Amino acid sequence: MKLFLAIALLLFLGIASALFFGRDFSETAQSLEYDDEQEGLKEAIVINFSHVAAENTPKGMAARKFAELVEERSAGKIKVNVYSNGSLYNDKNEYEALKSGHVQMIAPATSKMTIHFPSWQILDLPFAFRNVSEVKAMYEGATGEALLGELEEDGLKGMTFWYNGFKQITSNKHPLIMPEDFEQMHFRIMPSPVLKAQFEALGASTSELPFNETYNNLEVDFIDGQENTISNIYTKKLYIEQAHMTISNHGYLGYVVLMNEDFWEQLTDSHQQILTETMEETTAWIERHSIEMNDAYLRQMKRDESIEIHYLTPAEREEWQKAMEAVYRRPSTLTENK
Repeated sequence: MKLFLAIALLLFLGIASALFFGRDFSETAQSLEYDDEQEGLKEAIVINFSHVAAENTPKGMAARKFAELVEERSAGKIKVNVYSNGSLYNDKNEYEALKSGHVQMIAPATSKMTIHFPSWQILDLPFAFRNVSEVKAMYEGATGEALLGELEEDGLKGMTFWYNGFKQITSNKHPLIMPEDFEQMHFRIMPSPVLKAQFEALGASTSELPFNETYNNLEVDFIDGQENTISNIYTKKLYIEQAHMTISNHGYLGYVVLMNEDFWEQLTDSHQQILTETMEETTAWIERHSIEMNDAYLRQMKRDESIEIHYLTPAEREEWQKAMEAVYRRPSTLTENK
């Protein structure tokens, strides 16, 4: 009997001790408050930023500058990984990758937004801007604000517009001087009904191709030409497969910087402030330097002499404008993708 009581007492003390110490440690762990001094031990917030341009373009350099400044100003607590040249996602799937949260930031050309938001086609209208000041007024004015506001419908935060430059047109057949020179030619375009209508007005056909596939399609002569900024034409070596380029300034190529809205909302106010202020500074930087970069690359192309460059005269420009007026008269152009 005594043996039984001793065993029972030992079992009771063991269970009681286990309950006591187990509850004690558990409650102690749960009651620990966050210590600011331990913040550096936590993992950094990672922002994966995917884009399709080369690193030595206005967009590529702006993305790197943004990443460096954010990491510096957050003391390493926010890290921006930049994936250029479509190395992570191309311009056909980066939008869905952003929406699904596989990446947190992208910076597509504004033309590529027309698939999802037809009103963005207003930025593609030919000869809509005479200079960068007019582009800036559009981006930073009521129209730009309204366009960015539309993005909330898709769970996206429009951070800002980034600048690149005016578009020029290249060809591997003959110089493009008058509207009739476009007849029976085939051009690569970004997905935009306005851009398609623009070339149709000139008597040409088009194919919507990802930017990173443009060079290969020029190389095999699937397309005869394309439109782009000088910086993109030079850094992607598109001029190597083209014999002629016309400095037409017929349209403007800019970008919209997008962030996943759910990701943005999870950030603290201080982290949002760092990203917002750094984005404003980077936008001012790319506005200034994009002009310089395009001019510098044009000078290099002239020295290379592998492509013939023609500047539209005022009279030739007027003929292009007359031919492209048909784009403005098409009532379906701005509503095709609804």
